[in-house]
Order: sequence, then structure tokens, then C-alpha cells
Amino acid sequence: MTGAQTLFKSLRSLIFETAHETEGVGELTESLKWGEPSFAPARPRVGSSVRLAIRDDDTVAMLFICHTNLVDRFRELYPETFAFDGNRALVFKTGNAIPAAETKHCIAMALTYFRNRTKASQPI
Repeated sequence: MTGAQTLFKSLRSLIFETAHETEGVGELTESLKWGEPSFAPARPRVGSSVRLAIRDDDTVAMLFICHTNLVDRFRELYPETFAFDGNRALVFKTGNAIPAAETKHCIAMALTYFRNRTKASQPI
């Protein structure tokens, strides 16, 4: 297993862990969107999807729907914590530690995006 695959598996686990710990999210569905694993609350209008993609440069992108303000908010909250790809993604480099608490907060904000837009920036 490559470093990127290991990182991917760790981020996938973090998504499920966060969903389990975040009130109101419930079960996640896992599907393929644009050929990439996508995770979203099974109940409608709870939250936005989170996708994962292994990239050629030995990174893993955690992607969010670009027409939300999620990545802009992540950038405001954690400007020095994450690498960003436009308004679409957090980018994780193989070999670097995952900032677990901050990543879980971002995941929770996405998974509760529709349900709780006004409170989405509060810590979990």
C-alpha cells in the first residue's frame, strides 16, 4: 500500500468517525461521484458531500461542493493549518500528520451544511 493510499484510508475513517460523533448527521452513504468516493448524510437536506481523491503528486484531496462557502470558511478558520485548492479542497500531503481536530471540524461543517448553516462554524 502506498503512502497516499494509507492517508486516504485514514481520512476516510475520520469522515465516518466525525459523522458518528456529530449530532444530527446519522448514517452516511458512500457512492462514487466523478469516479471518486463521496460521503454524504443518508437523510436529505442535512449536509453537503465530502469526496476524497488521491492525486498524482502524492497528495490526497478532500473535496467539497464548490458553490458552497465551505472552503472559504475553512481558509478563514485555519489559514496556516491546511493547504487549499481553490474553493474546492483541502489538500493533505503524504508523510505529514493529519490535524485531526481541525479536519474533523471541517468535515462536521460540511456534513451539517444545510441543516445548520448559521451555526456551522462553531466547534464540535
